[in-house]
Amino acid sequence: MARTLLIVTLLAATLLIVCGCNSQIYVHDGVTDGDTFYLADRAFSDDDPVLQSWVAYSLSRSACQLEIGGDNPARVNSYGCEFSARQMLLDSWEGHRHDDPSIRHKYFDELLMVRQAGFLDEYVVTYFGKRNWQVPAEVNVDDFRRWRREHLRGHRPQTRIIGSWNYATGPRERSR
Repeated sequence: MARTLLIVTLLAATLLIVCGCNSQIYVHDGVTDGDTFYLADRAFSDDDPVLQSWVAYSLSRSACQLEIGGDNPARVNSYGCEFSARQMLLDSWEGHRHDDPSIRHKYFDELLMVRQAGFLDEYVVTYFGKRNWQVPAEVNVDDFRRWRREHLRGHRPQTRIIGSWNYATGPRERSR
């Protein structure tokens, strides 16, 4: 538990240094936008392993989006960001399970099974993929689809973002 909490704390501290801290949320075109990711207060006070695993996911994904940058990092959507964030989600969950082997979570345990079978890339592309993604050539979605028919019946993908995007200096006028 201590090792996992240390990893999440270091990720949170790194992201907060980059992003600042503000609870204001700005929505543009029905989407929470921004150039800064703010971690929800609950992430610092609730040590629930499921929540903390999603915190690790949120931090990893938002840090990747910030690294890619652009006019609006909140709208960055790449294979690399999603894949690395799912890896971080699973690494965090495995750390929590190492500390307490009795904990279970249907989604995380199924996703661990996907990774152990060697299909995490394919899972990400199948459930979260976008047409503009650059996907490695070795990703074999057809093999994954055959495997999932047997091993993931009734599976429902999940994404929980523990935080919000906003502009570091508050909402700014957008030219149309």
